[in-house]
Amino acid sequence: MSTDALRPLGTTGDRASARLGSSLHVKGEISGSEDLLIDGTVEGLIQLDERKLTVGTTAKVTADIIAREVVVYGSVKGNLRAKDRIEIKKDGSVNGDLTTARIMIEDGAYFKGSIEIDKSAEKDSGGSSFAKQGQATAKTI
Repeated sequence: MSTDALRPLGTTGDRASARLGSSLHVKGEISGSEDLLIDGTVEGLIQLDERKLTVGTTAKVTADIIAREVVVYGSVKGNLRAKDRIEIKKDGSVNGDLTTARIMIEDGAYFKGSIEIDKSAEKDSGGSSFAKQGQATAKTI
């Protein structure tokens, strides 16, 4: 049997991925070095420094989150810090402060908190000094 047949679907050699199912409830700290999809309930801290966290449509997360990228389809209560970007999809809900280099909030999404744009994690791309330093506060109800 080849090693490809033993590899879980959706993973590649350099990009491991994990899923926390909708019937699972986790209290405590989650940390690791693979992308994570959460469909269940999490309370605590989620730290995936160089990876992507996806909060699925059925997920209820009450946690501070640190990751490279965060995409929210479900519900999050807590502060989010993403090195690259944060996306809140149309049915997503975030109640907490966001710190990231790039942000996208779709129409229909719920967001309550503040946004800090932090470009220090990105390499200088030759943009204006205004684009490199910015802070915004937004509340969508």
